[in-house]
Amino acid sequence: MMKIMDEVKGAKSIAVSGHVRPDGDCVGSVMGLYLYLKKEMPEAQVDAYLEKPAEIFGCIDHIEEIKSEVNTEQVYDVFIALDTAADRLGNAEPVYRRANKKINIDHHVSNRGCGDVSIVEPQRSSTAELLYDLMDPEKIDVQIAKAIYIGIIHDTGVLRYSNTSPRTLQIAAELVKFGFNFSEIIEETFFERTYLQTQIMGRAILESVRFMNDRCIVSMVSRRMMEFYRVTPKDLDGIVNHLQSVKGVDCSIFMYETGTLEYKVSMRSNGRVDVSAVALKFGGGGHVRAAGCTMNGTYHDNINNLSIEIAEQFKNE
Repeated sequence: MMKIMDEVKGAKSIAVSGHVRPDGDCVGSVMGLYLYLKKEMPEAQVDAYLEKPAEIFGCIDHIEEIKSEVNTEQVYDVFIALDTAADRLGNAEPVYRRANKKINIDHHVSNRGCGDVSIVEPQRSSTAELLYDLMDPEKIDVQIAKAIYIGIIHDTGVLRYSNTSPRTLQIAAELVKFGFNFSEIIEETFFERTYLQTQIMGRAILESVRFMNDRCIVSMVSRRMMEFYRVTPKDLDGIVNHLQSVKGVDCSIFMYETGTLEYKVSMRSNGRVDVSAVALKFGGGGHVRAAGCTMNGTYHDNINNLSIEIAEQFKNE
């Protein structure tokens, strides 16, 4: 396996970025690599670009150094896209494409690679796990370890999801040896909810509907509801996972309104439905058990269109 330092050797300017609406794996991976490169290449300019991460990730050291505004005139020697293909880099995409060397590191099965160097390993639990193996373990410190650990626990549901492999557990064990308070990190970044987040989750679960002989469950939050509860899209994280925990459900769908006749859709599965294949039909992607996309149309039209694709998979069981 290649090592990241071999690929950035000699670079005087390096950028690291991830996908829009960054989740825990994205934030942890970007910050882990950013801190690693800053430590190993103190003479180089190293920048991290992301939409402003959720406040729960404030425990990651130097996270305030993330830039949300991209310098569109900058031409980087190396630009590394993490946990995504280029088309989901947001306002960093044109800067990525203009870089002298483009590196793409990801674990999403829908990503076909988009760099001069592309490492896409769908069997990995997370991009953070993959990054660990691209680093020299002797050069990892407690700050880097904490960021990578956060990435892993968020994409594995705190090591509960089926994407957790023996290698995932080995890496998590190595990271915990650095001595950070891992139980506090799990509680604060994964389980803890504000009162308003708990209210909107309760509303979404209360108004959920089961269909397809109860094998699927769906819920939706409108812009009006978000305004009433004074929440943002970041406050909706975790709702789809709670829907998936309902006994007898093979596939859960959660969507929230982002514009007129526009919805952000998240899907989860127990493996009987390949939700990445469903999302791909609508311009999205992800994993077999976790995927998402953006859909246009009414809420009911979107459910009907998703149902057609899911029904095809049930038919082929």
